[in-house]
Order: sequence, then structure tokens, then C-alpha cells
Amino acid sequence: MSQWKIKEKAATADQMDFPYHPIIVNLLLQRALNTKEKIESFFSPEYDRDLLDPFLFADMPKAMERIRQAKEKKEAIVIYGDYDADGVTSSAILQEAFDEIGIKSSVYIPDKKTEGYGINANSIENFAKQKVSLIVTVDCGISNKSEVELANRKNIDVIILDHHHIPAKVPPALAIINPNLKNSGYPFDQLAGVGVAFKFVQALYATFIPEKMEQLKWMLDLVAIGTIADCMDLLGENRAIVRYGLVVLSKTKRVGLKEMFAVGRISIDENNFPDARKVAFQIAPRINAAGRMNHANTAFNLLREKKQDLARGLALELEKNNQDRQKETAQITGEVKILAKNMFKDKKFIFAVGEHFPIGIVGLVAGKISDEFNKPTAILQKGDKISKGSMRSIPQVNIIEAIEKCSKFLLKFGGHSQAAGISVANENLEKFYEALSKIIEKELEEKDLSLALEIDAEITSKDIDNQFVNDLKKFEPFGEGNAEPIFLMKNLEVSELKIVGNGSKHLKLFLRAGDGTPKIFEAIGFGLVEKFPEIKKGDKIDAVFNLSEDEWNGNKKIQMNLIGLKII
Repeated sequence: MSQWKIKEKAATADQMDFPYHPIIVNLLLQRALNTKEKIESFFSPEYDRDLLDPFLFADMPKAMERIRQAKEKKEAIVIYGDYDADGVTSSAILQEAFDEIGIKSSVYIPDKKTEGYGINANSIENFAKQKVSLIVTVDCGISNKSEVELANRKNIDVIILDHHHIPAKVPPALAIINPNLKNSGYPFDQLAGVGVAFKFVQALYATFIPEKMEQLKWMLDLVAIGTIADCMDLLGENRAIVRYGLVVLSKTKRVGLKEMFAVGRISIDENNFPDARKVAFQIAPRINAAGRMNHANTAFNLLREKKQDLARGLALELEKNNQDRQKETAQITGEVKILAKNMFKDKKFIFAVGEHFPIGIVGLVAGKISDEFNKPTAILQKGDKISKGSMRSIPQVNIIEAIEKCSKFLLKFGGHSQAAGISVANENLEKFYEALSKIIEKELEEKDLSLALEIDAEITSKDIDNQFVNDLKKFEPFGEGNAEPIFLMKNLEVSELKIVGNGSKHLKLFLRAGDGTPKIFEAIGFGLVEKFPEIKKGDKIDAVFNLSEDEWNGNKKIQMNLIGLKII
């Protein structure tokens, strides 16, 4: 069980004159929301106010001029995407926009198993034969210097729309729209690939069909999905994108999404409003499953399909892919756990290579292992001559910067501070591992890596009322960079206990406050039966939980969503 650690109270919490409960004020200050203007913007994101001008990107005018030429000359344009949810949603909205402004385009998404991430030379050669004269990349391209050089030699211009780490040598593209690029001109660097694609789409509409700008809001369902799926901070511009995107998702016009919801039994409609968690755990994995298990075109086609019968077939295929993905991930994760507990017990970096590791799920496995053992983790599929795979990190290590320091051993790499993809020749595997291991060991020297559950505040039953919960709801959408607040309440008595759910895995408790008030709280603990088999009626406990409002048949009640508990 992880330790419980209560965050320090913000130094100025007692001096701030905000019309909220002191604990709400402290939560705001923890997020650096220390003025009435910042709080208003955070609590009430606005589409028109908070979405920035796409022409702040220095290369955007140049890119629009090139699109204008392509439109006038009826050139062949390829949208070059990526196989994850961010790349698939990016490709879908960009082709939708090109259709709307009267530009014919085709979408090319590489096969994860045979081509890997980013642009590859073979596809450039094929595009040249097809007389393609312009490629627009989405969610990739920034680490493809040699491939862009090849495209230029073939008289193909490249516009890069990406958000990944900027390498030492930038590709010689006609235009680069990436908020992480030095001198990009754009003040917000947390856009997902689909966020960058949406800025490009905004510029397209402003340039070619300004009278239809309002229609852009209907694309926000996909922009929200890609942003949440890629774990971008849900702050600033992303907050407005996701807040409005979830509204659009609840009333989406996309036949494919509706069929996905029906087949996957995902309750999303105007009466069942989605949150970021539902997108992250139910929608994004299904879109990702296509590229992991087969080909991402299945997911892309589903998002673009307008006929219900065809959409149903694609949704069923995705559902099967997702079920297969879950089984494979569980099996390989189990194998790597054994390695992590034995070979890497005393190491600060977990590195597993296997010929039978499916390339489609190595990133998922790396993420699960990194989360469980709190160590940077690399999982690679070993081929005949080359090994390819994914890395996931912990907050204390910027993995892409660490990789860059030993990139001489790699054939290809790219990614973010917390996730990256690599290709390495088998003869360099050991050298790469040793070099990266040394860097990680040094970075983590004297750093506390013990797993601790960070609690935002200790509260009493007197703090909890409908107003408090309503104010908490204003912090939504929760996600990366804006975690759902975690509370601790001590000395609660279990007045009633039930075991619920399929497989009898979940605890339902009724908890009586121990501070003299007559309040009894309903609490649900998903998956906690196995962890606390000895708990019984009459026990006194300390509980750690999120707070939410549960609605059933029109009746609202406050519910504790248990994260952990201690029997005292």
C-alpha cells in the first residue's frame, strides 16, 4: 500500500478574498489560480475568448499560401497521419476541412507493425510515382529530416503539423506548425497533435470559407478525444477545447461514434454527459486498438463513415480488436512484471526485449509497468536485425532528453518528456541500454522514488455539502495537469457494507461521520474487495476519496469514490 502524503497548504490561502470554501480556495491556489480573472477563465472556459488566433504560428501564412496554390492547380495532396487516437482524429478533421473548402485529398496512415511511426522513404517514393506534390503531416514529421529531404528531391513540398519534441536538426519543410518549435510564435505549447491540426483547420476556414467558421465547433468532439487520449494538460486552450468538445460529443452527429457507443455499451448522449475519464478509458482505447492489432484505417474509416450499416461493421471490428488487445496486454504485462521483480529489482530503469512482444502493445505494457514500479520503462520487440519499441517515464525523468543524449546508438527516435518511441540495431541494444541506464541512474540519484498518494486536503463531514460539491464540479474536466482532488477523512464508522458488481469486486459502504454530526456518506470502492477482505460492519476507518454527485431517477446525492482506506 502506498503512503499517504497531504500536500502543503498554499501559503496565501487564508489571505485570499474569494467567495469560496477555504478548501476550494486552497485547491485553486495549488493550481496557480490566484486572481479573480484567472479563476473566472478556469471555471468558465469560453470558446471565442480562450481559443487563440491560429495565425500566431509564424509559418501559418506561408502554409495557407501553399494550400491556396494547391487548390487553384488542383494538386494531389496527401494527409500523412499517425496510427494512434491523436493521429487518427487529426487525419479525420483535416480531411473533413479539405472536403469543405473543395480540396481533394487522400489520407495515408502507416502500418504500425511494418512501417512504424512517422514518414518513411518507401511511402515518399510511392507518392512521387502517384504525382503527389504536397504532403501535410499530422501528429508526426518533426523527427523525419532525411525523409523530408527525399520528398524535396522528388519535388514534393511538406507542411508539418506536429507537437512532438523538436530534434537538434529540424526537417527542411516548407512550413512547420509546432508549438514547441523555437520562434513558433505560439504561446501555448501543450496542444495535442489534433490540437495543432485544429489550429490549421481554423486557419483554412478563416482563409477560404470565413462564413462557415461557426461550423468548426462540430469538430471539437474529435479534437477533445485526441487531446485526452494523448494525455495533454487540460489547462489553458486545451481546457476550452475539451470542455466544449465533451458537449459536442454528447450530441455528436458522427454515425461512426454512435455505432461505437452502441456496440461497446458506452452510455453517451445528451442525457448521459461524458467526462474526460470516459473518453480516456472507453473511447480512446477502442480507436487505438485498430492500429495496435490490425491497421488504424479501421478507426479512421469509422470516424468518417456516414452509412449506418457500414459504420456498425467497423464498430464491431474495433470492438473485437479492443478485446484482443486487452488479452494480449495482460499476458505480456504479466511476463514483464516477473522480469521487473527479479532482474531489475535493484535498478532504476526497466528494459525488456522479446521477439514475441507484439509491437502494437509495447507502449501499453511500458505504461503499466512504469506506473506499477515507478521506474522509466522500455519495452521492445526484437526483430531479425532491428528492435523497435516504446518507452514510458516518471515525472522525475524527461525521457526524450535522456534518449537524445545517447541517440548515436539509435536508428530513429521521437516523442515527449514522458513517452517515446525508438528503433535500434540489435548490435547496439546493449550499448544503448547501458548508456541510457547511466543517464537515468544519475538523474534519479538522491531523489525520493517511494510511491506516495498525494492528498489535496484533510476534510471533515462539516465541510461537505451541495455547494462544496458544486464548486468542485467547476474544476472539471479533470485529467492530465488538472487532477481530480483527493480528500482524506478520518474516524469514519462502517454502518453498512455490501459487496457489489460483476464478480463481486466492489465495496459499497455507508460511513457514519465520527465528528459528532449525524451525517452518513455513501461510498463506492471499485476493486477494493480483494484489498480489504477483512473489513466489516462496525469497523472504524480513515478513507481517501474523490467526491462526486451521483444522480439516480432524478435524485441527487453526494458520493465518496474510495481510492484507499485504513482500518483503525
